[in-house]
Amino acid sequence: MDKTISKQIAEFAIHLNYEDLPDNVINEVKRYLYDSVGCAYGGYHTKDVNILRDIYKEMGGKKEATLIGFGDRIPAVNATLVNSLMVRALDFNDIYWKEDPSHPSDLIPAALAVGELVDASMKEVIVAIVLAYEFEQRLCEFAVPGVRERKWHHATLTQFVSPIVAGRLLGLNVEQMVNAIGINGCHNHTIGCPTAGKLTMMKNTVDPMAVQTGVFAALMAQKGYTGTQAVFEGKEGFMDVFGPKWDNDKLLGGLGEKFKILECSMKAFPTEALTHTHITATLKVVKGNNISYDRIEEVTITTIARACDILFDPHKYRPESRETADHSLPYCIAAALVDHQVTTASFSEEKLKDKRIWEVIDKIRGEASVEFEMMFPAKQPSKVMVRTKDGQFYTEYLEYPKGDPREPMTMEDLTAKFNALSDGLLKEKAQQEIQKAIFACEKLSARDFMAKLVV
Repeated sequence: MDKTISKQIAEFAIHLNYEDLPDNVINEVKRYLYDSVGCAYGGYHTKDVNILRDIYKEMGGKKEATLIGFGDRIPAVNATLVNSLMVRALDFNDIYWKEDPSHPSDLIPAALAVGELVDASMKEVIVAIVLAYEFEQRLCEFAVPGVRERKWHHATLTQFVSPIVAGRLLGLNVEQMVNAIGINGCHNHTIGCPTAGKLTMMKNTVDPMAVQTGVFAALMAQKGYTGTQAVFEGKEGFMDVFGPKWDNDKLLGGLGEKFKILECSMKAFPTEALTHTHITATLKVVKGNNISYDRIEEVTITTIARACDILFDPHKYRPESRETADHSLPYCIAAALVDHQVTTASFSEEKLKDKRIWEVIDKIRGEASVEFEMMFPAKQPSKVMVRTKDGQFYTEYLEYPKGDPREPMTMEDLTAKFNALSDGLLKEKAQQEIQKAIFACEKLSARDFMAKLVV
């Protein structure tokens, strides 16, 4: 009998060792860890993070794992959710988009929390993070078309990966790992509405929830709990229910030959991933030609059809929350036109009341391109046309944004992003010390590492 998909994944996950990882892969893990910790500091003050923190502080429990920045020690399962939401809260963490989109760094807190729980070395945590990126990204290519095109959210993919991350650090055997995947894969199928229409706090929370339950599933499996063995390909399993059309080779082919983390992207803007090339192109137009917002008569954004559907939804022209605004291409472009930059401050309550935004937002329209759709996801094309009141036309065409592996964030870019996100929480010396700790983390235990992240 052929091995199940879960068993093939489990065998690879259990047998991968730190010594198997090339230097560039280890360095890339550190870069994403640095980026994610910065994003977590950025999420420190958000309302949603603090609601969850308050709930768990009231609940109490064993002091197993540390909340980034805050320093509270709470049960590892609960710390996973809060830390994952901190990373995710500003929509500024990484992005991988093929058939499906996802944010693999949402899974990093599972590795950190379980690493603390079992007093693992950061070398083991690094292996777990490599596995997080490997299988999250492979799952983004597994469904053809992706599950997002079938109206499901990518947390539906994350549910299968989080128990792998946690299970590796818990030292599960193959049978236990298969059970953990089967346990979590039975109950986290997430409908697409968190990122459709008017958005709420759930937009950033559904994926962290799938990460959290993966930790719990791995703990269940460690104690002997059983889960569906053929959760992918079995009768009424994932492929049966969500099918048809799956690419098994994209999920399982060539494991260990090269590592998917090298293909992931970082974000230069705290916004939905499909906005990035358009924001970059818009900024090139208005900054390069010194065009102030009050000179603009019309802006046309040519994009892929699915971006038009998601990002030019009628709700997106009058966002009332940060969660909707950072997924609204009209709002993001309006902010770029007004301020000649897009930062976390672009989505503050004060900025949402900026009259200049509403003066230009209705001058922005989307235009779907069949040609651009055929280029995606290998390229993320954008054409921006700005017409000024004096009849002049200015255009810019780009195929991928800053942060794409073809135009990666430099160390200077990453440091600037980290410092901007942590300003007000960390002094300059602390920012420098955390950077050093992250890029030498293989010398530390997970517990010592997490202690260094406390404000």
